[in-house]
Amino acid sequence: MITIHNLKKAYNGTTVLDIEHLEIEKGQAIGLVGNNGAGKTTLFSLLLDLIQANGGHIISNGVQVNESEDWKPFTSAFVDESFLIGYLTPEEYFYFIGELRGLNKADVDALVASYSDFFNGEAVGQNKYLRDLSKGNQKKVGIIASLIGNPKVIILDEPFANLDPSTQIRLKKIIKELADDPEVTILVSSHDLIHVTEVTKRIVLLEKGRVVKDMTKDSGTFAQLEQYFLGISEAHAPVPVETVVEKEIITDKVVE
Repeated sequence: MITIHNLKKAYNGTTVLDIEHLEIEKGQAIGLVGNNGAGKTTLFSLLLDLIQANGGHIISNGVQVNESEDWKPFTSAFVDESFLIGYLTPEEYFYFIGELRGLNKADVDALVASYSDFFNGEAVGQNKYLRDLSKGNQKKVGIIASLIGNPKVIILDEPFANLDPSTQIRLKKIIKELADDPEVTILVSSHDLIHVTEVTKRIVLLEKGRVVKDMTKDSGTFAQLEQYFLGISEAHAPVPVETVVEKEIITDKVVE
């Protein structure tokens, strides 16, 4: 479904993404994890042709995304609030997206109504502009808007951020249902290892722009990820003063 080949992105001479090869099969639910600066959002931006690569390319369902717009009808995403149109109400925004995807207002209303528990009486029906909603409610609108028109590729960047625990639980249910559809390929990034391992079936770990782990999820996946990130934090932890002093004392005794 998606093939990434020799993909490189650099800013001011600093490489932020360097993926030699990555295959994502149709129907897979992929969790993208990594520390800040790992390249997750950069990869999503390249998948959506929002920025230009310095080398390589991405093929999505037979379409090279930087050379044709034919990938757009089957691809949807919510990366951040910049995807929204602040002077519209949520309903107006939903209708706008629906029109782009060939749906009438009745179809859009039916889809939005099916996610009423996700909105939980917030965001929709409040007669507020998107710019006046909280970050969490803006995210709710953006996520549901990304599902309009039954897209076959769905990209969600940090979807759990700014959401309260109840909404996170409801969102996990939505993503799991999408992941069970063999026609839908979904990519989710998150700093929350528990959430991302729960809702996806394969984990791709990025570090400084490179793929360092690519794992099919099993019962030990979370523990492996936890150990990896614990190892990074320990490797960069400052050496305790006591340890430095003890080493100096031992060295002095050896010299004497």
